[in-house]
Amino acid sequence: MRAKFLGLMAATTLTAFSAAVRAAPILAPVFTDHAVLQRGQPIRVWGAAGPGEAVELSLGEAKTSAVADAQGRWSATFPAREPGAALTLTAQTSGERQTLSDLLVGDVWLCSGQSNMEYPLRRSLNGEAEAANSADPNIRLLQTGRASLPEPTTALPKDAAWRPATPETANNFSAACFFMGREIKKTTGVPVGLIDATWGGSVIQDWISREGLHALGSYEEGLAILADYAKSPETGMARWNAQFDRWAAKAEPQTAVWSRPDFDDRDWKTMPAGGFWEVNPGLETFDGTIWLRATIVLTAKQAKQGAVLALGPIDDLDITFVNGRRVGSTQGWDKPRAYKIAPGVLKAGPNVVAVRAVDTGGGGGAWGPAAEKGLKFEDGSFAPLGASWRYKVSSTVAQSGAPPTPPWVGASGLSTLHNGMIAPLIPYGLKGFAWYQGEANAGEPQNYQRLLAALVGDWRKSFKAEGGGADLPFLVVQLADFGPRQTTPAESGWAGVRDAQRRVAAADPKVGLATAVDIGDIYDIHPANKQQVGHRLALQARKLAYGETTLVAAGPAPLTATRDGSTIVVRMDQPAVVQADGRPAGFELCDAAGACRFVDAALTGDQVRLAIPTGFAPAKVRFAWADSPILNLYGRTGLPATPFELAIAP
Repeated sequence: MRAKFLGLMAATTLTAFSAAVRAAPILAPVFTDHAVLQRGQPIRVWGAAGPGEAVELSLGEAKTSAVADAQGRWSATFPAREPGAALTLTAQTSGERQTLSDLLVGDVWLCSGQSNMEYPLRRSLNGEAEAANSADPNIRLLQTGRASLPEPTTALPKDAAWRPATPETANNFSAACFFMGREIKKTTGVPVGLIDATWGGSVIQDWISREGLHALGSYEEGLAILADYAKSPETGMARWNAQFDRWAAKAEPQTAVWSRPDFDDRDWKTMPAGGFWEVNPGLETFDGTIWLRATIVLTAKQAKQGAVLALGPIDDLDITFVNGRRVGSTQGWDKPRAYKIAPGVLKAGPNVVAVRAVDTGGGGGAWGPAAEKGLKFEDGSFAPLGASWRYKVSSTVAQSGAPPTPPWVGASGLSTLHNGMIAPLIPYGLKGFAWYQGEANAGEPQNYQRLLAALVGDWRKSFKAEGGGADLPFLVVQLADFGPRQTTPAESGWAGVRDAQRRVAAADPKVGLATAVDIGDIYDIHPANKQQVGHRLALQARKLAYGETTLVAAGPAPLTATRDGSTIVVRMDQPAVVQADGRPAGFELCDAAGACRFVDAALTGDQVRLAIPTGFAPAKVRFAWADSPILNLYGRTGLPATPFELAIAP
């Protein structure tokens, strides 16, 4: 099942820099012992003091000062430095003093994304040995930990601190990030600081700031609901319920009566009350909405008591009714549902539990032990749900579209991970970013290009170096292969995301694409070969951040597709080779109606010539267009050609 780490988060107030709520440290939490400060640019420091209070600072022999504003916020800048001996940073007010030691000057990279960036060193190929040999005093690691908040904070999660790389500190650190940083440090010879800000299963929308999403113009209602939730969870939940009901009324109008206790469901099929619904015939690959119904018979004594309806976890989203009354809703594939039943809802005799269950990918349905599902009463008694559900398919995701999700939910919300895990870092000096994410957005590949471009711009703006300068390099891992091979052309959300990533990189000379399409595992969404991912990221870093402009850091990518008689000629940006001295595999031609065919291909240098089938009118070319494509086209340096979709020029 696809990794999903979702759950409702409690409302959290914005952490303000003020004397009334300020903790003792003067410096912001991102500054700790063993930190790495970015070389070659003015060094920004900031923190909290009493309103109007003067702050004196020293970094090595350099000194500066600042005055806190009316909210207690202050900031200051030290001159740029180059790597050298370890430094001490001191901040002092009239009544407090804070000293940090063993600070290095070098290059700092922020690594972020979902589970494949989160994937720890200890689980990578030969992970035990890699962790045992990870010690390096000139590689420093900072893990933010997980934090999902409805508003930005300046505080990092508890225990987040810079630490030198050791077998203990590197063991659970991002493997891809560590391998990238280790190679960068070996190549440059300067200290490297790595920041691991990751959350498995997270969508890209949750990593973009509120302002960045506002600029896209498509998330206004969700952002307004999130703002309401920050002030009052009850108000936010009520607004989201109304939004979901509008979606359901449009997407599934036929289900309006399916929650009612008097609805006749005798012709519905049955499925076990425990386990994912994919085990049932006909539902093996089902993603979408299914209604589940069950009847629990109660005594008069039970019906008069307070009760909690326990349903176990439901993948991904549920709206649950008892006797036609909505009793709760939860987003999160692994969060057990426990809904308190208000007085007057239950009755003696039959009581109908109805669940609208929505799954957007992977395993779905009300899973977990059937014996634990039912009504728990104040007197300790328990009325079981029973061994089975009656069920009816409402709609597939393709038919209804993805439902709105609560915008405050960590990993599937809007801006909440930016608020809790990125905002506390801003505006720490960086060399660049490394990003590995996209699996969670495979259901909306057509939207991913603008989202990724928005993320790049949003983070660059936030972390822009003092005094301007070039845009920070942004390195993107193109999704690895995962899932069964296919024998005929088909649509692929994963391929769509890969092409969106390619297009963003092609449009921005400071975005580098490190493809992983040939180093995945068709049986495991989390491939262990993170060494090669880190190596390919480091190649892009060397090219874009360290001036090795002639370095070939990626495999062949398409430039143009044109018609030449009875063939289509695809020109690549570099000469290519075919493994095993055969013909390039995985090329398709598609017509204007979207019908695609695999076609024969021949390679000459940087050109691939595709034969047009008789009577076929091609409009575009696709290459390696599958979740798990078979790929044998590589560059001369051994890096794979990028998957793509390209319109044929008139």
